[in-house]
Amino acid sequence: MNSEKEPFQSKNYLSKSLFYRFSQFVGFLLGARFFVAALLTFALYVSTFFLFNQDESFRKFVFDFKVHGIIFCTVLTILAGGIINQFYDLEKDHVVKPFRTRVQSFIKQKYFLYAYLALSAISLGVAWMISHNVFAFFVVYQFFMWFYSHKLSRILILNNLTFVSLTLYPFFGMMVYYETFSKKVFLMAVFLFLILLCIDIVKDTLTRSVDKAFGYTTIPNYFKSRNTKIILTSLLIVTMAVSMKIITKTGITGFMAYYFAGGLFVMIVCIYLLLKASRRSNFLTLNVLRFWVFVGIIAMLLNGIEHKL
Repeated sequence: MNSEKEPFQSKNYLSKSLFYRFSQFVGFLLGARFFVAALLTFALYVSTFFLFNQDESFRKFVFDFKVHGIIFCTVLTILAGGIINQFYDLEKDHVVKPFRTRVQSFIKQKYFLYAYLALSAISLGVAWMISHNVFAFFVVYQFFMWFYSHKLSRILILNNLTFVSLTLYPFFGMMVYYETFSKKVFLMAVFLFLILLCIDIVKDTLTRSVDKAFGYTTIPNYFKSRNTKIILTSLLIVTMAVSMKIITKTGITGFMAYYFAGGLFVMIVCIYLLLKASRRSNFLTLNVLRFWVFVGIIAMLLNGIEHKL
């Protein structure tokens, strides 16, 4: 009887072990916000080649290892930032994101910290090999990633402005690297900043009570619903004005022109949803804006391909 049970117990242990390892792997990906990092990497490559890089050929771009090194450092820094952010937000995430925290519980917090230190060190090491200026760029980036999670995420208005600024920081770095300063790029950066700011504030409306309970002073739990609605509506109207400015004053054509024209309709839809002032309408607004950011990346890719060919 024992000999019959042993193979079964062995298989059962193996399946449990594999499930546990797989859960650890998924937990690490979620903790490091791997999928956000992957999307930002894609956006960086698209914007770098089709927006900032005006003159370089595709072949030269592929073999520009300095650019790939900078993007690699950016990805590692974003992963490290995701880890340190979930470390500080752990108690809040238990309430807001129970499934994610349950999966992350398969890994001890100390291993997340080891991963954070390792990713940060590798990123800075590669940056140092590229140049001292790049190294300084990433020292500043990593410091503010940590400082945002440690302190700024709890401070009114600064939390939203810092989060959006950190999201756009790598794109600013690429713009400086290629010295691509123009009215069109500036207005597009303002447009993206405003949309990301709206996304962050709308996201805070969905976690208002939890943020308040854990000491996060956000716009929704400080200004209340009516004033938050006015702030968001005003930001969306300004975003529409920036879109119109891009269309009429920068000579933009192709897919990007259609994107910014379509953005006017999207902003109107979002304003309508916000005026309904329900949790469901706020959730829809959040996902519409997130989707529109993704559409913008695809539009830039298609527009770039059209102009390069």
